[in-house]
Amino acid sequence: MKCISIFTLACIIGFFPVSTFAEDSFYEPVPAMKYPSDNKWSKDKEELGKMLYFDPRLSGSNWISCATCHNPALGWSDGLPRTIGHGQKELGRHSPTVINSGYFAVQMWDGRKKTLEDQASGPIGAAGEMNQDYDELIRELQAIPGYVAHFDKVFGKDSITIDNVARAIATFERSVVSKNAPYDKYWAGDKTAMSASAINGMNLFFGKAKCSICHNGPVFTDSGFHNIGVKPAGPLKVDLGRYNESKDDFDKGAFKTPGLRSITRSAPYMHNGTESTLEEVIDFYNRGGDVKENISPFITPLGLKDQEKKDLVEFLKALDGEPILVTLPILP
Repeated sequence: MKCISIFTLACIIGFFPVSTFAEDSFYEPVPAMKYPSDNKWSKDKEELGKMLYFDPRLSGSNWISCATCHNPALGWSDGLPRTIGHGQKELGRHSPTVINSGYFAVQMWDGRKKTLEDQASGPIGAAGEMNQDYDELIRELQAIPGYVAHFDKVFGKDSITIDNVARAIATFERSVVSKNAPYDKYWAGDKTAMSASAINGMNLFFGKAKCSICHNGPVFTDSGFHNIGVKPAGPLKVDLGRYNESKDDFDKGAFKTPGLRSITRSAPYMHNGTESTLEEVIDFYNRGGDVKENISPFITPLGLKDQEKKDLVEFLKALDGEPILVTLPILP
């Protein structure tokens, strides 16, 4: 994957006309998924992961599954501004989509999980989320003959552990990929795949609107952390974001850049769900954010006209890939 520093990209945007920038393009197709050396892909492992992903018995209440907050029918999120966890309590952040998460350098809004495997096990044991005791979960799975057989087939005898539960779920999550969008078809040679409005939006995205400073690469994220000036909402009146992990003052209020492929399917937006529509997101950036304290220097008023804002939304719609089809598993 091409690596472009924020400084270099900002310079390119500053020194070249919008039309030249977009036509030369930093287009990158979605690459084949890579799997960790200690968690190689197999069809059986992916199928086991799908069962676990949809199984509410992974939670302490037996009511919450991974799919509760990351629902395929809701863009692999939950459609709520901030997700609801154990005991029907509202949590502080919007549920991030699983789409293309296998390509992310780190996981979670604050990057506290480095791999999908780490991410997969975290919510299971989190008191506010699935509230499950790991040892109790292993005992429950060991008492289900169907799961014992599946784990034996995938990992070997006596292999039901929380690490293997996470490996299986992560393998399934890596199958959730958005690709072959109108944007891809356009750059593959089909110049009718995108409307004139979407093409104008693409030029704005890579130029005047400065979106690609942070939203770049095959899945439109730099996997970095930025304070973009989002207003507080929900139970977390103060959310320091990445700072909680890094303890670097620069990271106060900074959150991970989300990918943009199939972004229309996972509303609402921002780390705390404060923007309900893509139109609201564009308006947010156009006014230069809402909270100025420690805000990124790249977040400044854009001066976009109404038609330009509409064109940007049309381009974002052109990032919608083919439907990600999933058949619900029969649980053992």
